[in-house]
Amino acid sequence: MPPRGYHNILVINLMHLGDLMLVTPVLRTLRHNYPEARITLLADRILADIVQENQNIDECLLIDKKGRDRSFLGILRFAHRLRKHKYDLVVNLHRNERASALAAFSGGKKIIGYAKPGFSLLFDHVSPDQHMVMHEVHSHYAALRAAGIIGEVDDAGLEMWLPPAAEEEAARLWAAHFAPTDKVIALNIGASWRTKRWEDSYFAEVADTYLARGYHVAVMGGPTDVEMVAACRAQMREQEHPHLHIFTGQVSLGVLAGLLRRCILFITTDSGPMHVGVAMNVPVLCMFGASPIPGFYPYDERSISVRAPVPCHPCRLHECPLAEAEYMKCMKRMPPTLILQYADQMLREFGEQPAYALTRLTAFETRVAEQVNGHFVLAPKGAAGRFIRPVLPDGIKAHGFD
Repeated sequence: MPPRGYHNILVINLMHLGDLMLVTPVLRTLRHNYPEARITLLADRILADIVQENQNIDECLLIDKKGRDRSFLGILRFAHRLRKHKYDLVVNLHRNERASALAAFSGGKKIIGYAKPGFSLLFDHVSPDQHMVMHEVHSHYAALRAAGIIGEVDDAGLEMWLPPAAEEEAARLWAAHFAPTDKVIALNIGASWRTKRWEDSYFAEVADTYLARGYHVAVMGGPTDVEMVAACRAQMREQEHPHLHIFTGQVSLGVLAGLLRRCILFITTDSGPMHVGVAMNVPVLCMFGASPIPGFYPYDERSISVRAPVPCHPCRLHECPLAEAEYMKCMKRMPPTLILQYADQMLREFGEQPAYALTRLTAFETRVAEQVNGHFVLAPKGAAGRFIRPVLPDGIKAHGFD
């Protein structure tokens, strides 16, 4: 068991939606190991819906990364605020400059986690980032174990409690758009990198297919995805179908989560909303192009992750360096017929029930669909953690690899 000397704990993660969702199992495990401690989470203000109701923390501090706290002076000002809390343990769970600086200058009696060089000099224990070879949740656990912070892991998967107002708005929107018997499939088209995005025409084909079969299709995503969704919709045969519902850029993260928990399936890119879908217990089908499955797969054994059938996967590059017919071949070689095949399988497996009616699982490794001898198959258990070194053309280096 870990030492019981920590009574005031600060956990820092200032990154994007998906990264913050992947911190939630760590919060539960810290609460399990330190049931009497005061646990505070520091996160980005725009992601408050994701964590402000988390039952494993006592307080959520929010930083305005894009506004008043953006500058280095703003970071120092916020660090001064942290010092007043006199934390006896500070855990930094993302290796970037802002988070490393805040942890280093927090005044914590013990500071552990990931750190950029320079700031690491003020850490008591610096953890290697291992998400290239293991899931980010497991990398966090390894970091805490190596620093002697945790003993037993209490893992219930990704967790999110909805703000009451968000749940009320989700229920209102659902009643306005859908009848109680409607079967709704959610799509998420956007992603932060171009190389994580499945082809617009492919998403259009999937949407058209399910609309023709009588399903409702709900398109999710944030404000930055609006143009992508419009481009996709323009390629649909059924772009004016009454069963097509566009929620992209129109709802908060909390409301988006409330809508997802009422859906029967979520077809998505590797993105923040994908991890929200996992937390909401909806079966997730995800296409992986540039990003590595071992580090970021949907943390639920109900899910299926389709691995790009190309030697350059996972390059981790934000833009594809290939040209003409080879451009974005990782996504082009996962056609709509393939994704429809696995989507139909999942609909049969889970009985087309809304996510809230499904039993929560206690195992969290995704099922991997990959190409073997020219055919896609579901790989044996353990494939999610299998490391694959990408092979790119001469002169191009995969990001994050030596």
